[in-house]
Amino acid sequence: MSRSAVRAAAVALCVLSLSGCVDSDGPVLTDSQPLFGNNVRLQFYTLRKGFVDEPEQASFKWKDERYIHTGGGMPDVTIFTVHRFEGRAFIVQSAAVKRPNIMEYAVAHKLAEGVYQVTAIDEDDADFATRKRYCRQVDESHCRITTRKELIAFARATDARQKNEGGLVLRLTDDTSESQR
Repeated sequence: MSRSAVRAAAVALCVLSLSGCVDSDGPVLTDSQPLFGNNVRLQFYTLRKGFVDEPEQASFKWKDERYIHTGGGMPDVTIFTVHRFEGRAFIVQSAAVKRPNIMEYAVAHKLAEGVYQVTAIDEDDADFATRKRYCRQVDESHCRITTRKELIAFARATDARQKNEGGLVLRLTDDTSESQR
């Protein structure tokens, strides 16, 4: 996989830690690959009204077909996977500590080399007919989905909005990569 794919996935994590309007009971996307290699360090920023704030770093390790949190900030994101979407976009699937069996989703876009914007997939971005057809209200969830088709419909709607909020993520050099140079 390309370095762009790796970085796009990282950005998506940032948004998922901020919100996740569309969710599923367990993973909908199952074709995960270790796009970041075995270990990855990420720098996260919150993006609001075009400005970044709240910097935080975290480390993750590839294990059992997903990245798991191994240290640093972002302790609420326990696992994530990254999947190609359309064009230069990716979908990130993530689970949080408070709801470990519930997956949340975001779209990630490359802005510049090593810099990505991530936006949570939000049911409000879709039209009324799509929300009515695919959203199920379950427990704390406003929009629980069950299939890849449903996820893609909401991802396309969010992707079309091109919001200026969400998160930015940078991939940092990890100690292993540095020692191999």
